[in-house]
Amino acid sequence: QVQLVESGGGLVQVGGSLRLSCAASKRTFSSYIMGWFRQTPGNEPEFVAAITWSGGATYYADSVKGRFTISRDNAKNTVYLQMNSLRPEDTAVYYCAGDRSYSGGLATGYADWGQGTQVTVSS
Repeated sequence: QVQLVESGGGLVQVGGSLRLSCAASKRTFSSYIMGWFRQTPGNEPEFVAAITWSGGATYYADSVKGRFTISRDNAKNTVYLQMNSLRPEDTAVYYCAGDRSYSGGLATGYADWGQGTQVTVSS
């Protein structure tokens, strides 16, 4: 199991940018697929992006493609989500999640989750 701690959320205006970080506790971080999900009240977690072990492949939800970028630094045990051109519909609690195997956009495929960080986009 890996412990995950997100940071970087906050309040931003439409069209603005934020960078979320997720720090992992485990030295074997590089063996984990990492993903970002977001959740609004009353809804299931929504897949945002994922990145493979070495960062060689990335995957995005259509709603964020071209605006968000996922990356990782295995030397720092950290995964990032750069969010540009933010929209009000991006408002949510953002979670990072990790697992040793790739499950695509399925939230149930990720065993380890952080506590979440709130992102609010104001118009």
